[in-house]
Amino acid sequence: MYWATGEYDFITADLKENGVLRITLDDQKRRNALSEKMLLALNKIFSAANNDTSIRVIVLSSNGPAFSAGHDLKELTSARSNSDKGQEFFSHIMNMCSTLMQNITNCSKPVIAEVEGVATAAGCQLVASCDLAIADNNAKFSTPGVNIGLFCSTPMVALSRNVSKKHAMRMLLTGDMISADHAVDIGLVNQSVKNIMLEDTVTKLAEKIASKSSITLATGKEAFYTQCDMSLPDAYEYASKIMVENMLALDAKEGIGAFIEKRAPIWKDK
Repeated sequence: MYWATGEYDFITADLKENGVLRITLDDQKRRNALSEKMLLALNKIFSAANNDTSIRVIVLSSNGPAFSAGHDLKELTSARSNSDKGQEFFSHIMNMCSTLMQNITNCSKPVIAEVEGVATAAGCQLVASCDLAIADNNAKFSTPGVNIGLFCSTPMVALSRNVSKKHAMRMLLTGDMISADHAVDIGLVNQSVKNIMLEDTVTKLAEKIASKSSITLATGKEAFYTQCDMSLPDAYEYASKIMVENMLALDAKEGIGAFIEKRAPIWKDK
């Protein structure tokens, strides 16, 4: 698999024995910007992880003062010297970024963002795209594109699906940085903790989720995002169908039996 050899120039992907894959962004010079190379690597990792049955949960973390500063503006600016003034490269990068965010959402494994430092623009989008997020209480978040004449339209997609419209619009229209505690208040992250507790908190959460049936987690994650955009009647019809299919799975039979018999379940992931 893609992470089998361990270290990469700007990403570490480490698969633990408990089935938790820890992906660490480590391009500190560029503040973990989502450059073309970073996007390519992350898309490869998430695509491979989705098909690896040994992976149960994914943690996305970072090294350095920034979780991710968003797109690499110097890389984008250099493309302006192209004959088309950068249009083809801009489209390429935005498509790669959109693919990454959808790969995270569509990944069958739960993805937890472990946020230390600042997460701005597409970096904030990256946090919003993860299923769960735990932040260092000194972390900060923003969608500051409006300050440089570039509205954060693609970060807006993930942001507006996590927080209310008015909270999202305030971030998008002002570009203001918000604290980790405020990010918790508006639903962008689940919890903020002291820096010294961050990795341990995320690890315990990841291990707790990893102890569940992987087929149940995959079924539930897909169903959650699918029903979000449905009307209420359609959502209930769809969810009822999923519940019936889930009930027929071996792990549902085992889990219910274990509950009735007051014992720990033994998952077959089937």
